[in-house]
This record gives sequence, C-alpha cells and structure tokens, in this order.
Amino acid sequence: MDKNTVTGFILIALILFGFTFYQSRQARKQAEWQAQQDSIAFVQRQIADSIAAANAPAVADAPAAVPAASAPETIYKDSTLNLLHGGEGSIVTLENDKIVLELTTRGAQPYSVKVKDYYNHDSTDLYILKPGGSDYSISVYTGEYIRTRDFNFQVAEKTDTSVAFRLPFTGGGYIEQRYSLAEGEYMVDNVLSFKGMDQVIPRNVYSVDLDWDVIIPRMEKNYKNESQYSKLDFYQPGDKKPVEIGRGRSGAKNVASSVSWFAFQQQFFSAIMRSKNGFQSGNFAVTFIDQDDPERNLMACKAQMRQEFTPGADIEIPNEFYFGPSHFSTLKSYDQKYEKIIPLGGWLVGWFTRFVIIPLFNWLHRFISNYGLIILIMTFIIKIVVLPFTYKSFASSAKMQALQPEIAKINERYPKEEDAMKKQQATMNLYKRAGVSPMGGCLPTLLTFPILWAMFRFFPASIELRQQPFLWATDLSAPDSIIDFGTRVPLLGDHLSLFALLMAVTMWAYSKLTVSNTTASNDPSAKSMQFMSVWMMPIMMFFICNNLSSALSYYYLISQLISMVEIFIIRKFFVHPEEVLAKVKASEGKPLPKSKWQQRLEEAQKMQQQQMKNQRRR
Repeated sequence: MDKNTVTGFILIALILFGFTFYQSRQARKQAEWQAQQDSIAFVQRQIADSIAAANAPAVADAPAAVPAASAPETIYKDSTLNLLHGGEGSIVTLENDKIVLELTTRGAQPYSVKVKDYYNHDSTDLYILKPGGSDYSISVYTGEYIRTRDFNFQVAEKTDTSVAFRLPFTGGGYIEQRYSLAEGEYMVDNVLSFKGMDQVIPRNVYSVDLDWDVIIPRMEKNYKNESQYSKLDFYQPGDKKPVEIGRGRSGAKNVASSVSWFAFQQQFFSAIMRSKNGFQSGNFAVTFIDQDDPERNLMACKAQMRQEFTPGADIEIPNEFYFGPSHFSTLKSYDQKYEKIIPLGGWLVGWFTRFVIIPLFNWLHRFISNYGLIILIMTFIIKIVVLPFTYKSFASSAKMQALQPEIAKINERYPKEEDAMKKQQATMNLYKRAGVSPMGGCLPTLLTFPILWAMFRFFPASIELRQQPFLWATDLSAPDSIIDFGTRVPLLGDHLSLFALLMAVTMWAYSKLTVSNTTASNDPSAKSMQFMSVWMMPIMMFFICNNLSSALSYYYLISQLISMVEIFIIRKFFVHPEEVLAKVKASEGKPLPKSKWQQRLEEAQKMQQQQMKNQRRR
C-alpha cells in the first residue's frame, strides 16, 4: 500500500467522522426544537379549548358555564412567555423516607417541605417550608428581563426520584429546573439549565439573579428560647466558620465577594442552599416576627444572590438544597462545613464540645436510651476527669478556712489603714508557713470553666434532646414549665421552671458552703464578694436558666450536688484544720520555705555575681 492510498483512507475516515458528528448535532437540535414546538402547541391547545368551552351554547339543566378565558395579555415580546405568564401552578411531589418535598409549576420552585419523624411541640406535622411560605425565583435577561416566578412551567419529565420543569421560548430553547431527591437523603440536587438559548440570551449576559424569600414557622413552645438560637448564616470560601445574622434580632448584610452557601436556620432545623460553582455576591436579611403573630411564624429570611455562567448554547448551573435537622454528624457528613452553623462556642470551647462532649454523648446513647440518665452519667464522668483540679481547689479552700483564726489575729494586730502593707506581708508569710497558695483555689476552678461553658452551648443546640422527656420535663431541649402564668412577667417570662429553681437553690447552698467562712468578717470587700456569690449569682442564674433548656439546668443541678459531696469528703477525710495550724506553729521562728521560682532566681543571682568577680580578677 503506497503513501497516496494511506492518505486517501485517512481523508475518507475524517470525512465520515465529521459527517457523523454533524448529523448527531443536527438531530439533537431537531429533537430540542420539536420538544419546544410540542410544549407551545400544548399551551395553545389548552387556551383554545378553554375559549371553545366558554363559547359553546349552554345545555338545558346543565351547570353554569365557566366564564370565558380572556386572551393572553401582551406583556413580553416572546409570544410563548405571554401564554405561560400567570395562572395557578400545579403541585408535583418528591418523597423519600426523610422528607416530603412539594414543588409547584408556578416558577418551578419548592412549595413546601415536611420533615418526617419530627413534629412540632403540639404534635402537628413539622414543615421547614410551610405551604406557600417560600418564593424562589431566577431573573435573567433574554432580550427582555424575566423572572421565573411569573411563569407556569411545564412538567417535561417525572420519575420517583426527580422532576424536570421547562419554560419554552418561541425563538427556540428553554429554561429547565431539575430537582432530584435520593432515598435516605435530606439533600435535594438542583440543576438550572438554559438549553439552546444562545440565540435568546445575548452574549454579553453572563449572570442570573436568584431571589429566595422564606417564612420560617415556629416549631417550639418557648418563643424566646427558639428565637435566641435561630438565625441566617452564610459561608465564604476559606473562612473557618460562617457569618451569622440574627439570633433573635433582625439584621441585614450585603456581601460583594464570593459566597459558597447560606442557611435559613431555626433552632433545630435548617434550609441550606449551596451553589456548586459559588455565588459571586449576595444580599441577606432576616426579620423576626412578633411572638403574638396569629400565623405562628418565627422569622422572614431573604437572600438575593448572583450566579455567573459562561455564555453558550447549553448552560448548566448546579445547586443543592438541604432541608432537615441541624444534627452535627449529619451536617458534617456533607464535608461543606454545614455543621459550623450549630453554635458550639469559640475555638477552645468548640474544640472541647466537638471532640469530647459530642463523642461521649453519642457513645453513651449507644447503650442508654434515656437522655436524662445519659446527662447524669456524663456529669459523673466529667467530674471524675476534673477531680484532680477539683481536689486542689477544694483542699486549698479548706486550708484557707482553717487559717481564719490566725488571719483574724493579724487583722487585730494591724487595724490601721497605714499598716495595710504590713498586714498583707504578715498574711502572705502565714500562707507560706502553712503551704497554702492564695490562688490555689482559683486557678483549678478557672480550668473547669471551658467545660461549664461547653455544656451551656451544647444542651440548647442539641437536637437529640428535642422532645425527650425526663421526670417532670416533657422536652429536655426546652424549659420544664411547671407553672404557666398566661402572660409575660419581666425577666422571668411566662412560666416557672422547676429545674432552674432547684439549680438556684443548690447553687445558693454550694456558695454558702464554700464562701461564707473563707475570709475575715471585718473585710468590706470580702463581704461584698460573699453577697455576690451566695445571693446574687444564684438569683441571676435562675432568671437566665428559667428560659433555657431544662437539660442545662438539670446538668448544673447534678454538677453542684456532686461538688457538695466532694467538698464534704475532702474536708472530712483529707484536710484537717488542726494539722494545718500545727504546721504553722511548727514553722514559727524558722526560715520560710522558698518556692522553686525563688530558688532558681537566687541561683541565677549567685551565678551573675560570680561572673562579675571573675571579670574583676582578670
């Protein structure tokens, strides 16, 4: 076979390949055009049938005729858009084992979302988006500015797991909104497409505007608690956590840079939208609705986003929606930092909650179904872990109390204000002889504060506790109301929480036990601190916890009862006042013990003096 023959075969192959490619492309365009014409013909037939039915002669004894349909109003340049403008939409349902998603052909948008296996506080169905409470629309320039919410889309495809809505154009092409819902998922995939519209959308148009307005309904009994943990969040690429707007207060924010996703977040449930290609900018607003709203709505959320695309014949913009519980492990499984919307505290408290509290909570739930018992066991475990710090703090406090007679003698020895420095030096020498550090009772306690704060953030935000009963509490995530006042009382709210009341009484007893006798009675500042610790703190905590999660008040109650038992055991068996006083007596007239820091300082001074002597000799 010579060179010319080989060249001929190659040319023939290229011609055949090119012809096949051209034919397949033409066939695809022809199919799209035919689908377009079918959609237009379908709409025209509907209108023609309505007009014919209205003009038909009435039949005796027949029901009154339907009023004649008026001719479509000319609003748009495109005749098909005029035909599809307005009108009532029909509902299409996608359902799996997690949610029931209703979509309307009016705007090809979500109409309602019901979450299965969860209910409102009054046992009614739980809707993240209640019917008609959502308005989602895409705005684009197609030679004229259009909004998808103004048109009744056609259902082009429908299966058990997906549906495609189309809005055809007379000049060719269509807008498509496709939604897919897989089994076992709260996530809804969405693809916004512009098919065959390169002759409709000008080439200098490269973005669409997305508007989503949502009314989030109330789902919990206590409005204050629910609104305090409800907000709007948005996340920007590269950030450690999302930006939040709200928490019981209305607010708005304009963002001129890229946004990955945003969330309309009720206390325990969220509607999240993510653009897989990213939003170029956005405007956000949240407005909280008054507690007395007869429709029982919680907040109105608004997002106005811009999405860019590359102009062409076929354009696809992939998005996704999450409609479900704000459950930490579920949100984290999507690897998009959705779990960051759950308020777990700052970096230290949040770290402790994520890697200690939540794993321990989940591990215990594998063996125990009662969440009240889980909290009790968690409290015991945490108390055992921090026992060394607790012992050091309580032991130091007990030793300080044992030294009160000696401190009283020092106060009597230096009663004048000008002797304050001498009194302080004498007191510090007493502490050194007894081997007591004034800060010994404070620092270990400070180390336990992150744990207390982690619990303060964890319990109200934990959906696992929602509607879980324990003792007299019907919902551990909400206040345990034993008396409903029927009206709002300033500071207190509209109810009385028994766990909060018991917690305040226990805090008073605990403070009385630990603070009352630790300082001299004639010290005005000490008296003020005693009053704050024994009276003000329990009262303040009662008013705070009365409207918070009953699980939180229950945890503080159990924690303080255990601490009181620990104090009794330490004072009874480990710290004896007579031994502390005997140590003080034995050290009288002897050099005071030096701390390691003092010893190192003296050694450094001696070395420096020796070096100076050596230099003088040289």
